[in-house]
Amino acid sequence: MGLDVSLQSRLGGFALEAAFAAGPGVTALFGHSGSGKTTILKMIAGLMAPDRGRVLADGRVLLDTEAGICLPPDRRRVGMVFQDARLFPHMTVMRNLTYGRWAGRRASSVDFDRICDLLGLRPLLERHPGRLSGGERQRVAIGRALLSDPALLLMDEPLASLDDERKREILPYLEEIRDASGLPIVYVSHDIDEVARLADTLVVLSEGRVLGAGDAVDMFCRLDFGPALGRHEASSLLIGTVAAASPGHGLRRIALDGESSLSVVNDRLTAGDRVRMRIKARDVALSLTRPEAISFRNVLPVTVRQIALEDSPFVEILLDTGGQALRARITRDAHDELQIREGLPVFALIKSVAIGQRTLSGRPEAAARGYFGKS
Repeated sequence: MGLDVSLQSRLGGFALEAAFAAGPGVTALFGHSGSGKTTILKMIAGLMAPDRGRVLADGRVLLDTEAGICLPPDRRRVGMVFQDARLFPHMTVMRNLTYGRWAGRRASSVDFDRICDLLGLRPLLERHPGRLSGGERQRVAIGRALLSDPALLLMDEPLASLDDERKREILPYLEEIRDASGLPIVYVSHDIDEVARLADTLVVLSEGRVLGAGDAVDMFCRLDFGPALGRHEASSLLIGTVAAASPGHGLRRIALDGESSLSVVNDRLTAGDRVRMRIKARDVALSLTRPEAISFRNVLPVTVRQIALEDSPFVEILLDTGGQALRARITRDAHDELQIREGLPVFALIKSVAIGQRTLSGRPEAAARGYFGKS
């Protein structure tokens, strides 16, 4: 299953020209406000028409302006989740969940009971939306979209209206859907933490143009995306496996795919979990020698892979640690004093408390749990 998108349109003074391809998993559309993220989503769903374009989902042509094909929204088999849940207030959760099946007039191959279990909806079935929390309403909206038997799931900033506690509640459910459904999911967000945690593919947009698209881990390491991703939030994604706990100290040791490891503050991860960690470039310090007697719990031997000198007081540096890429931002003064150059072996220093908890998630390396499709 996959998605191919090519769209061109002019809306007043705004010109959109976007093309990208994505497979199963989450494809995140990321960019500043006004970059065209939601417009692209609406055109894929059939809620807006481009001047020219083509959209294929799982080999089905949803839109091809040259061939004169433009399926209406109800024939595109697209599940849509908006920023606000948009539930029917007079219907129970049960009726909201089954509305998509009824409106689409087709039997769903998605098992109702399994979706309820996946999203924790069973205790809510007899309630009305007015008696639900914001997080519960979004879970119902996601369940309704999945039960409509979509070939493609579109999510337009589904967590933007929620507070941090509700976001932490929903994110694990989104991870379950990503890992178990096999659906292509297009996820619009301006929250870099959400993107770091969920995205398999990242599409970076600016003023209606695609600056780049590809594997999320690789895209985070692009030094030329500073303005689009936000220089203050520039970061890298490291992947590893939970190796051990430090009893009584709340630390977990994460073995990276190379020979190095990181200690992180987290008491929820268990040995064997596969973990992706977002580390901000501004939280990485460099040393020419291995320091001793310091509070930094993480000292990684790395090699300088790439340097980006800019017209600013800062220097962006890409480091290699066992084949994975780690970003660092240091002052130009430090760069000059240490004589940092490509190929130089150095040590990267990272505080355990600096590794963001919102992007730190662990999952067993196990097969999909069979929530989708009939038994």
